Amino acid sequence: MTGPIGQPPADWSTGGSTGGGASPAGPGLAGRGGGIWGPSYVWVTVGSAALIFLAAIQSLAVTTVMPVVSADLDGAALYAVAFAGTLATSVIGMVAVGAWCDRSGVLAPLTASVALFVVGLVMAGFAPTMEVLVAGRLIQGLGTGGQTVALYVVVARVYPAAVHGRVFAAYSAAWVVPSLIGPFLAGAVAEYLHWRWVFLGVAILTVAAYTLVVLRLRGLALGTDHPATDRIAPRLACAVAVAVGALLLSLAGSLGPWAWAAVAASVLTIGFASRPLLPRRTLLAGRGLPSVVLMRGLIAGALFGAEIYVPYLLIDEYDFSPTWAGLGLTAAAIAWATAADIQGRFGDRIGNARITLIGIALLFSSLAIAGITALAHLPAAVVIAGWTLAGGGMGLMYPRLTVLTLAYSTPQNQGFNSSALSISDSIGAATTIAAMGLVFTALTATDAAFPAVFALACVLSLLALLPGLRLGHAHEIGGRRPGE
Repeated sequence: MTGPIGQPPADWSTGGSTGGGASPAGPGLAGRGGGIWGPSYVWVTVGSAALIFLAAIQSLAVTTVMPVVSADLDGAALYAVAFAGTLATSVIGMVAVGAWCDRSGVLAPLTASVALFVVGLVMAGFAPTMEVLVAGRLIQGLGTGGQTVALYVVVARVYPAAVHGRVFAAYSAAWVVPSLIGPFLAGAVAEYLHWRWVFLGVAILTVAAYTLVVLRLRGLALGTDHPATDRIAPRLACAVAVAVGALLLSLAGSLGPWAWAAVAASVLTIGFASRPLLPRRTLLAGRGLPSVVLMRGLIAGALFGAEIYVPYLLIDEYDFSPTWAGLGLTAAAIAWATAADIQGRFGDRIGNARITLIGIALLFSSLAIAGITALAHLPAAVVIAGWTLAGGGMGLMYPRLTVLTLAYSTPQNQGFNSSALSISDSIGAATTIAAMGLVFTALTATDAAFPAVFALACVLSLLALLPGLRLGHAHEIGGRRPGE
């Protein structure tokens, strides 16, 4: 799941000179040390990692229990929207909170985001119909997107630049336990208690995690000396257009003969509306920050679009229960955390180009194995073992791209750049999930449905090589500007 300092660069969109990083002592807790688990930072680290942990629990749990929810609420027609809708509205939350952080401190935006996340969870937990549940998921998306960006900015303004990689490695590690117990626990809750507690339980724990963070951040000077002054209304309008386009895309399959016209209109809307929300030349894979943001969207689309079909494949083709199907993702989660830790310790030594090549090779191999398994009806153990490679590849690439985004940022655009990275995440995943849903639905009656989904993901992973080899280097450790 899932964000330093100086004057604006001459051309930050193409990877020109940047502010690089926070002051060596850390802007929010200046002069205090001890590392991310030291007394000055420990409660911020624990609380923010807990928020990431709970968002991961929710994401993985919903993937596991949504078939049960859909059957209980007679909501098969809105199944895809329950996933894509959350990602779509998260774009609005990212833009709003990114702009808010660029103009002021980070505590108020974080508070608003957590509140929306909790309200959405409560609505979904008490939903009497699938329509109400989807509405709750849309509100939850606003909070999820805003919370992600706010936590990135917390990292930029609280921690020294030299430990940013370790913070994001900790965030990645916060996905390990959810991946180990989340799907299994969600399936057990749905089977032996009720699926509603999957939502309500996370809501209660989120309030507790937020309390840990807010008590430590209160009273700190977390604003910027040079607040942004650009207009936010046009960007918010674009974010709404992107969200509407993604929602329309997810509903296109129900429009009969107008389905592909709706797909074309949605893709065009998303493409044009997303341009102001991303660094210039992002869609052209411009060197530096634009390629960082584009690569993130492509690998997010490849992995998360395909991932929801792995438990589906295990249930549909191999008669796994929802609980045991969720456990099929466990090894990949462990590999993700292990690779993220390696990146946090040795990322600079490995280098951005090698990380790209190794990560894409692992991701592509995993997707290809899943497709071949589905096509040739190989044993379930093959796809489960192969999916571990995807976790390793993403663990290398995901936190590295976040570190690079911070390194290419300044106080004036920390919020914009952090939101752009998360927006690319959400657009890539939402668009791919919707497109894969259309392909899967069209081929459901054949043996090609699962292979086609994984083949599409393979293509996206290979496309990520183009921006991946144009990431550049922003002196992400130490915060120096190029040439200094």
